[in-house]
Amino acid sequence: MIRTLVVEDDALTAEAHANYLGRLEGFELAGIARTAASAQAAIQASAQGAPIDLVLLDMNLPDGHGLELARRIRSSGIAVDIIAITAVRETDVVRTAISAGVVQYLIKPFSFAVFRDRLESYLECRRQLESSGTATTQADIDGMLASLRPSAPAPLPKGIAAPTLAVVMAYLRAAPVPVTSVQAAEALDLSRVTARRYLEYLADGSRAIRTPRYGAPGRPEFEYHWVE
Repeated sequence: MIRTLVVEDDALTAEAHANYLGRLEGFELAGIARTAASAQAAIQASAQGAPIDLVLLDMNLPDGHGLELARRIRSSGIAVDIIAITAVRETDVVRTAISAGVVQYLIKPFSFAVFRDRLESYLECRRQLESSGTATTQADIDGMLASLRPSAPAPLPKGIAAPTLAVVMAYLRAAPVPVTSVQAAEALDLSRVTARRYLEYLADGSRAIRTPRYGAPGRPEFEYHWVE
């Protein structure tokens, strides 16, 4: 089992990532840290007990930047892998993260399917490393590195267009409260059927949460809110 520490200052996002992790075989939640200081303390304590194998690291933390935490982890000599999970997408940050030993860089927001793909790729690479013994071949190394590369994204299903999906996702992310398909349709100038189709697609992909809204007679209307 890969014991994994989630480092994320937002409580809802941290819980979502922990839930995602719980749905994967081969991974075990070692804890959630909301600050860089608590994350470093957890990693240092793990060196004396049950080790932490992997850190899912946000870059924006209330008491420091994720890159600084990554550097401190590396300088401590503790063997732990780091996957960045962040909304930060500046090239210089990505470049510095790679130089600091970050093995994957996952930009928010993302679906559970994308999360699963990255974590399973990491797990496969780790398994290959552990089974390679004390020496390896060029082919083995090429296979390990290839396993870290994400697979091609699955095509969108019929009836889901990428431009409209991007608009619906942006609207839902920015909404301060859960919204219904009627509200989304009015705001985005879509039909109610179309708005509901996209909202259901996001909910089925774990990028949105679907909950019933009661209060009026008849069938309950569903409302949706963004997970990340």
